[in-house]
Amino acid sequence: MRAIAWVKERGAEFAEIELGGGQLRAAGVAVSGDPLPYRLEYELDCGDGLVTRRLSVRAWGAGWGRHLELTRDQQGGWAVDAGSDGDPGVPGAPPPGGDPAALAEALDCDLGECPVTNTMPVLRRGLLGGGDPAEFLMAFVRVPWLAVTPALQRYTPLRHGPAFEPGLPWPGPLSVIRYESGSFSADVAFDAEGVVVDYPGLGRMA
Repeated sequence: MRAIAWVKERGAEFAEIELGGGQLRAAGVAVSGDPLPYRLEYELDCGDGLVTRRLSVRAWGAGWGRHLELTRDQQGGWAVDAGSDGDPGVPGAPPPGGDPAALAEALDCDLGECPVTNTMPVLRRGLLGGGDPAEFLMAFVRVPWLAVTPALQRYTPLRHGPAFEPGLPWPGPLSVIRYESGSFSADVAFDAEGVVVDYPGLGRMA
């Protein structure tokens, strides 16, 4: 079990992570003020091969709340259960949930603004040690709205070398992997266990 905090450009996150034997479990809490003040809590369960089995998320702020239960069965079928209370008062905010049929080819969830969900594809494809670029279809969860859509993402290994700074609380050398989705890209640093250390534009491990 690891307890990790990330200081973000738009808030902060704390997570407890169990990682090993090709499985991952995590529970976390995040706060942010963008696009409005909110608190978010999540539980993530990934089975053999780090494939998502369940992601449960709650988000709420002043006068509103949303919840999402995203599950994937052994046959690869996704199910989405979502709901909301109140009104966040943000024009154009999408409703929670989405079409599970659109996620049919996805193995992973990707919780927006959450460093934890970058770990699964990186470890499954062995990208910490280099190799060719890899593309993944993700069940992407937009926060704080908890809307779910399919998203094509590309991970390209760039570097495997020593830590950027000595004496900081992550294990082993850092690997740098370029993350791309649509027009967005970032060169993300991972520790030797595949956990995000530094994600430009998002945050950095405390």
